[in-house]
Amino acid sequence: MSDPFPAPIYAETVLSHNFEDAKKYFLDALIEIHYAHTRMLAGCGLLTREEEGKLLAALHGLDRTRIASAHFDGSAEDLFFFIEGLLERAAGRELAGKMHMARSRNDIAVTLYRMTARREILGTARALADLRTVLLRFAADHVMTVMPAHTHTQPAQPTTLAHYVLGAIEFLARDSARLQAAFSRVNLSPMGAAAITTSGFAIDRDATARLLGFEGLAENSYGAIAAIDYITETAAAVAVAMINIGKLVQDLLLWSTREFGYLRLSDAFVQTSSIMPQKRNPVALEHVRILASRTLGEAQAVLTCAHNTPFGDVNDSEDDLQPLVFTMFADARRALRLLAGALGTAQVDTALMADRARRDFLTVTELADTLVRREGLSFREAHALVADAVRACGPGDDPASLAAALRNVRPGLKLTAQEIERCLDPEHFVQIRTVTGGPAREQTSAALERATAEQKQIETWIASTEAGLDAARASVTRSP
Repeated sequence: MSDPFPAPIYAETVLSHNFEDAKKYFLDALIEIHYAHTRMLAGCGLLTREEEGKLLAALHGLDRTRIASAHFDGSAEDLFFFIEGLLERAAGRELAGKMHMARSRNDIAVTLYRMTARREILGTARALADLRTVLLRFAADHVMTVMPAHTHTQPAQPTTLAHYVLGAIEFLARDSARLQAAFSRVNLSPMGAAAITTSGFAIDRDATARLLGFEGLAENSYGAIAAIDYITETAAAVAVAMINIGKLVQDLLLWSTREFGYLRLSDAFVQTSSIMPQKRNPVALEHVRILASRTLGEAQAVLTCAHNTPFGDVNDSEDDLQPLVFTMFADARRALRLLAGALGTAQVDTALMADRARRDFLTVTELADTLVRREGLSFREAHALVADAVRACGPGDDPASLAAALRNVRPGLKLTAQEIERCLDPEHFVQIRTVTGGPAREQTSAALERATAEQKQIETWIASTEAGLDAARASVTRSP
């Protein structure tokens, strides 16, 4: 004699958790799928209009508050069967059973996963866009703020704060594009794939897809319920975004140190020490950093959980995977929103940045370039000559000392002391770098214009896509 289902330990460790997760994440999508499938069956003549009306009335009469408060007791295997039981009591077992023509929990489950994932993608895309808006304002305010650029954690050449921030604005645009691309492949309907081979009923998969706001079909019925790349691609896009954010925050934390002193967060985003009264700890940025790292770990966990699962019915494994997906998205949004808030009220010490840009001979690349132009030297020869002069100056960074050292190293140069001093001016260094993508004012201003136009396109896509999904939801769940 076999033991009754479910085994207590199975209910405790798996089924009860899955039931609660399904209520929390998937209830609305599941009911929308019921509406859409019912309407499609009637449209195909597989239900009469009277039967459709009764089933839609039963769906409309579902008490979502009661469903949300229900607990797993073993009487229904999962939320799907729990809802099916409610519909049987409302419309009768025979009629409610007709609703399940030409579908399976397999295509239903992957469909509701995709329906919820697309909303999560849009929410994350909006958080990215909001951060990008803050950075666009930041860059616009600092087109002429000269600062040192760093490579290998060492001061390298003068640039502007706008030029630096535009680099982040560009990677955020690429992050947005990756999310949009992932969305386009998530927003494909598996409904009609049924268990794995579609159905012998003459259904209209395209109609169901339209009713649910999908842009098309996950066409191959095997792949529709078996492939997992719709969410692994999304996780990869989120992971890349968090790596990008982490690199930016590392710099911002360094700039917030007393030793650097470039960035000062608002008091609303710093915390003091429990023992040291003078401390202004940029803890908000530390939280951004750990949230980005946590999100990255969750994205990697999604990929790991999907790895080496068979190319077949993956719904059971996804029951445990999906909550991790939601946590990943939630933590990504937390990181992005917090960073936008902290930077939106931060201040920068522009005078200190400008002063640092004048130190340590950061402009001598331009001196070497000028030697090439004026003296006819090869760049390698000019590079070596300037390097020798810098070494001869020792720890000092006075332009006059460098001019004298240069003449000692190479007598007979045509460059005057005034010309050498001009070469060493950081504002001059920046403004003659007019190559596309450089820090000169005309280049950063043009880049800001393009980025602002791109921002409008990003925001328009988010708003129009959300509106389309909202319209589909309202239409498919309208009163019978």
